[in-house]
Amino acid sequence: MSGFIMISLIILVFVIIYQIGKASEYAAILRGEKKVNAQVNRAIAFLLVVMFVLGLWGIWECHNYFKDMMLPVAACKTGERYDAMFNTTLVVTGIVFLLTQAILFWFCFKYQASDKRTTYFFAHSNKLELIWTTIPAIAMAVLVGIGLRNWYEVTSPAPAEATVIEIVGKQFNWLIRYPGKDNELGKRDFRKINDANNVLGLDWSDPHNSDDIIAQNGEMHVVVGKPVKLVIGSRDVIHDVGLPHFRMKMDAVPGITTTLWFTPTITSDSMKLITKNPNFVYEIACDQLCGKGHYAMRGTIIVETQAQYDKWMTSQSSYYATANPAATPAVPAAEVKDAPVADSTKVISMK
Repeated sequence: MSGFIMISLIILVFVIIYQIGKASEYAAILRGEKKVNAQVNRAIAFLLVVMFVLGLWGIWECHNYFKDMMLPVAACKTGERYDAMFNTTLVVTGIVFLLTQAILFWFCFKYQASDKRTTYFFAHSNKLELIWTTIPAIAMAVLVGIGLRNWYEVTSPAPAEATVIEIVGKQFNWLIRYPGKDNELGKRDFRKINDANNVLGLDWSDPHNSDDIIAQNGEMHVVVGKPVKLVIGSRDVIHDVGLPHFRMKMDAVPGITTTLWFTPTITSDSMKLITKNPNFVYEIACDQLCGKGHYAMRGTIIVETQAQYDKWMTSQSSYYATANPAATPAVPAAEVKDAPVADSTKVISMK
């Protein structure tokens, strides 16, 4: 019913505008078209200036209204640089927008149609063409260069001391795996995937899998101030690891390993104080439409101190022990002499 009313109101508005136009035509006939056109030109010129002022006021009010809905301060150094890049781009394009729009509306007002003014045709100017082509090209090249620098930093090799964590997208949740005491992620084989007791298809013949941990409920624990390397993959369709509070994202593609790394700088507890929100959590969002349950594909990141992280790790059981409670415990990889070292960047290879 409300939709019908809205459609009716829109039609009524168009009818009123049409009738006003027809009335203007009749007035022009009665009073003289030339005089009416001059009055219309003055009115339009004045209204354009009013529209420009109201538009600026609307932009300001929207900024004030939405600023409380914006993300809090970036929680990693890379995110801070992305924010700086965004602000620089916004300032540069904002200044250009204000100048060009102010000139446009002023010209519309100042040079409205008049019998005292004749048309001047300006055909071509090499100097003007050079100015308005070169300056924007240089500005865009600088902005693109800043973006590429930040992108290369995110996708560059992680520091040697980085904590390696695997995150795999699955309709519709995240599977997060940590290396155990051997600090090596074991091999995976997609043919061994079994939702009952092997959600990632871990190859139990690889001793490095014996102490790997798969977190429950899509919860990722990281240490503040310590680099984290994410090894990203997908079990089914294309997903996207979105880390809005860290200003980062990376596609999770079936059969292809992607990576990114960052260093968290603010603990979850500290961010609760900064945002004044006792329920605040760092989110892992899926930024790629991946199916009907996409809206519910959400994980969390807990940024904590080294002591808190170590305590949490000691409370976790290896996935092997969880998936095979009746089996004889596998020999930890750290105790296997000359055990082959698994490459953590190839843990989701489709062998």
